[in-house]
Amino acid sequence: MAEIKIEKKKPIWPWVIAIVLIAALVYFIFLKDNGTQVQNTTVIENTTSVDTTAN
Repeated sequence: MAEIKIEKKKPIWPWVIAIVLIAALVYFIFLKDNGTQVQNTTVIENTTSVDTTAN
């Protein structure tokens, strides 16, 4: 009688977990807004000068 070798399927779950972890890592490094916004406010003071030496 012929011998038939049967191989078990390799589980796919380690690959799914690895892809999810890599996607989460990419999100947190590159895409997440970490809230460090720079407020660029400029205060302009009144700089008009009056010539008090005029006659």
